[in-house]
Amino acid sequence: MQTQLLAEPAAPALSTKPHYAILDGLRGVAALTVVAFHLFEAHATSHLDQRINHGYLAVDFFFLLSGFVIGYAYDDRWEQMTLREFVKIRLIRLQPLVVLGMVVGAALYYFQDSPLWPGISTVPGWLVLVVMLIGCTLLPVPLSMDIRGWHEMHPLNGPGWSLFYEYVANLLYALGARKLSNEALSVLVALTGAALIHFAVTSATGDVIGGWSLDREQLRVGFTRMLFPFFGGLLLCRVARLGRVQNAFGLCSLLLLLVLAFPRVGGPDHLWQNGLYDSLSIILVFPLIVWLGASGQVTGKVAARVCKFFGDISYPLYITHYPFIYTYTSWVSTHKPSWQQALPVALLTFVAAVALAYAALKLYDEPVRRWLRGRFLAAR
Repeated sequence: MQTQLLAEPAAPALSTKPHYAILDGLRGVAALTVVAFHLFEAHATSHLDQRINHGYLAVDFFFLLSGFVIGYAYDDRWEQMTLREFVKIRLIRLQPLVVLGMVVGAALYYFQDSPLWPGISTVPGWLVLVVMLIGCTLLPVPLSMDIRGWHEMHPLNGPGWSLFYEYVANLLYALGARKLSNEALSVLVALTGAALIHFAVTSATGDVIGGWSLDREQLRVGFTRMLFPFFGGLLLCRVARLGRVQNAFGLCSLLLLLVLAFPRVGGPDHLWQNGLYDSLSIILVFPLIVWLGASGQVTGKVAARVCKFFGDISYPLYITHYPFIYTYTSWVSTHKPSWQQALPVALLTFVAAVALAYAALKLYDEPVRRWLRGRFLAAR
């Protein structure tokens, strides 16, 4: 439940600006990695032995990518766009799949009886429906209605927490941050970066994992993880001079996978070292990856199709895959297979998540957004 996904295309649909196809492709690379990370997580005993160990950093990468793309798409549109129109655009882009993700989560909850959490045999159906309806608004569910016992804001679809912070970041941008000068924004980024480093190296677990619970400490984690990368991405968009990078998609994908899959740093006796790795990855490496991706060009039909497909399924995959992970985790906790024994089921779960994401995109998300744009944004 440690990840969040940027849902904004790399340039607005009505814009004549160049489209950052490579950034779209990187969203997909990270989304696919997130699914694998969560599958491995079902077999881990702690943060120390988790495979694809730093997969949770994908959320921070997506926040940074989101800030970059929001700035690119909207910074120069405010003379023709009102706050209300901006909110409409963002809701139409994000909310339909938020609703679908909660519905999928409620439907699969039936199959998730497990020693790890209460299941449908002990939780009333009406309560599951109420939690689903609250989740469809993306408002956090109070702890008194935590039907899974994991202290999640959205116990039917855990990744909803990161979309909650995505909305908060968008509102902060629209209400004030968009007006900041580059100098003032630089100060904000420096302060939030220092806060991120302090949190990471002093964290009790030696990492930046967290943010999905509605309590004081976890809210601190969520805001700390969101503020630097989002506004760092916005600053990067404003001040970076793009170059010309050959084979940028392959290079950026490799760098991103290396960061996310890198083994745990420091071990149990030196937790701060892993916290330092986390914070430096977010502050230094992720901006470099985004700059390289924005500086590259997609050449060839195959590469263009891969980037488009990855970008298209990235958000649907992120927001609908976790109910499958709950179900898979429930199966693992009940049957206790080794990783080798579980591999066929894990692969089936992975394929099912990708298939659902593509079906959700084509059969639901694109038609619904098309209708909503025609209904509420026709003038634009």
